[in-house]
This record gives sequence, structure tokens and C-alpha cells, in this order.
Amino acid sequence: MNGISKGIRKVEIALKWDPSPAGQPPSDMDIVAATYLASDPHGRPDYVVHFDSRSPDGTIYLNRDSKDGKGFGWDEVLTLELTRLNARYARVVVGVVIQQRPEQRTFVSVINPVLRIREGYTDLATDDFGEHLGSTAATVGEFVRDGSGAWEFHPGVHGFEDDPATFTRTMGAPRKP
Repeated sequence: MNGISKGIRKVEIALKWDPSPAGQPPSDMDIVAATYLASDPHGRPDYVVHFDSRSPDGTIYLNRDSKDGKGFGWDEVLTLELTRLNARYARVVVGVVIQQRPEQRTFVSVINPVLRIREGYTDLATDDFGEHLGSTAATVGEFVRDGSGAWEFHPGVHGFEDDPATFTRTMGAPRKP
């Protein structure tokens, strides 16, 4: 079956972390997904899915949302149904952002953060943000539609030091070496 690929179809992005110590403000991390049109795959996102939102067509949605890391197992879970995503979209970038209220936080101040990107029972990527301890947010991978229409996964964690609003506007921009 060489040359025949269905590509990646349905993906789960999961995030967990330990609660802050007693007396400390809670750490709140969020998974975000930004969609990019085929006509502008590195420009501004067409829409961004995050807490309290979902894609207009229901193909990207948050299953779990934690504000403090006190969930059992995975605290945040986002699902991407790539095969149902409209053909006008060529790229989906996934990121993690740390909420900056009530105080400024980076990955070093979040206890035991862990990321998992999975299709079915296959882990596509895992990370602990250890190389981005000074970052307030990070892209964690992207899904790109190839010439046949199948989706491919491009792993890679890239740290950002922006506020959440700036991060979601710029997370899909081309990275400078």
C-alpha cells in the first residue's frame, strides 16, 4: 500500500500539571488551537479555539478545562477532528498558554507540566516544557494538509514570552531561525 495514506484523522491534545502549593495562587494553563486558511497559512488565524469556545463547525473542541490543575488524570483535553475540517483550511497550530492572572507565570513556576498529543492509542508527541522554562506560552505542534488532502503532524515545542492575546495572534507566524 505504498503511496496511499489516510493521514492523521482525529487527534487528542492533553495537558496536566500539579496544583500550586497551599497558599499560592493557582496555575492555569490552557490548550489553544488556531486554524489557518489555505490562502494564508502563516497569516492571522481564521479562528482560535480555547476555553469557553469551540470551532464554528464543531471539529475542534475542548473536552476538559481546569483552572488549577486539580483534575484527575489529564486536566485539559482538546480534540481535533481533522477529517471533518473544511478543505479551505490548510493548517492547524496547537499551543499552550499560561494565564497571567493573578501573577506573572512561566513554565518554571508550574509544577510538573506534561503534554501529550495522541492519535488513537499512538503518542505522536510528549513534552514537559523543560527546554522552555522562561516562556509564558508555547506552540506544541502543527497539523498541515498535504497536496492529497491528508493531514500530517509536525511536532515541535517553541516557546513564546507574550501575553495570551498576542500569542494567539502570532502563534502561527513563520519562525525566525
